[in-house]
Amino acid sequence: MQNTERQDIYTRITGKIVASLEAGVRPWIRPWSGENAAGRITRPLRHNGMPYSGINILMLWASSVEQGFASPSWMTFRQALELDAHVRKGEKGSLVVYANSITKTEQNDAGEDVERDIHFLKGYTVFNCDQIAGLPEHYYVKPEPKFTAVERIGHAEAFFAATKADIRYRGGQAYYAQGADYIQMPPIESFRDAESFYATLGHECCHWTKHPSRLERDFGRKSWGDEGYAAEELVAELGSAFLCADLELTPEVRDDHASYIASWAQVLKNDSRAIFTAAAHAQRAVDFLHRLQPERIEAAA
Repeated sequence: MQNTERQDIYTRITGKIVASLEAGVRPWIRPWSGENAAGRITRPLRHNGMPYSGINILMLWASSVEQGFASPSWMTFRQALELDAHVRKGEKGSLVVYANSITKTEQNDAGEDVERDIHFLKGYTVFNCDQIAGLPEHYYVKPEPKFTAVERIGHAEAFFAATKADIRYRGGQAYYAQGADYIQMPPIESFRDAESFYATLGHECCHWTKHPSRLERDFGRKSWGDEGYAAEELVAELGSAFLCADLELTPEVRDDHASYIASWAQVLKNDSRAIFTAAAHAQRAVDFLHRLQPERIEAAA
């Protein structure tokens, strides 16, 4: 590999770690302090169970935090195929590197043959087992309940199943990924109670309605903390509250909502109509989800 290509890999790796640090995340600590349901601390593992080493540990830990993976195991696209499994459509791979050296015989200025070690660095892509369907069972982490056993609520299960949203249960973070159009949810065992789980799922399903193929809602969101971001979060927050009322759920406030309060306050200070707009969009989102039900639950007038 040429020096410029090698430098590019170094730059990419360093850039990801710097970005994590600037976001207040230490990628070498977060995997076991992020309320992950996996319950086990380990180095990232190759498909054969052998641990990664060096810089690859940091890179794969950072990817696990960023994408909310619970499984410690990773493999290439080809390795998944060899196990009669497949990487799910839309999944993004993670960079790892392979460092080695070859011995080359060259002539020195005196015309003598001398051996020289040439070091090289090669980058390739791996996928977490949470991104792969059809693997043997031992590749998947079984969540260990963080709290006492959580009993599912039948009518809430049926409501969210009827939306036909692509909901992926893994990791320790809940979010909607618009590009790949799926919702990620931690397993229900990660929540203090079932109602908190369904309230969080309702929040993400409200985000899911903003997709261009559904309600095409866009507040110009660019980055965390700006007004567009805060407005969309407020819609999802209100929509979740409306849904919980419709489904007769009384959840606790999500732990992460406090971080949005300041940004919501700023939005409302800047525009006295913002709360009305957010509530209207939230109602449209909830109505959309109700229309997907075989027997629509009519909200009270």
